[in-house]
Amino acid sequence: MPLHAALITLLTILVLLIAAIAVGRARGKFGIHAPATTGNADFERVFRAQMNSQEATLMFLPTLWLAAQYSPFPPMVVAALGYLWVLGRLWYLLGYWQAAGKREGGFVVGFVTWLLLFLVALIGVGKQWLAL
Repeated sequence: MPLHAALITLLTILVLLIAAIAVGRARGKFGIHAPATTGNADFERVFRAQMNSQEATLMFLPTLWLAAQYSPFPPMVVAALGYLWVLGRLWYLLGYWQAAGKREGGFVVGFVTWLLLFLVALIGVGKQWLAL
């Protein structure tokens, strides 16, 4: 695995850890005891931000790894998109924790960078497949 893909993977795991810690803190702050996931709108935003981040990560990481392995573009293209995704996800979390409407900018950055990575991976894998 290329170094940047490994670093981006570690940063993504760190983002998920931050989100999980935020949920734990919000449980205490708002008195929401496990396994409950509802009961306070502020808690629910923190919880949804974590769940949405886990869902997005399931699509992001394999796409990143495929793009890093098969990209027909310079490696820094994939790295830049990966780092941007991580920044977008952080922006998403920080915004959503404040208000639901503040998550949109981070969501757009994350979705667009994921989509571009997907296209890079698709082109790269497609070129390899056609070369068989």
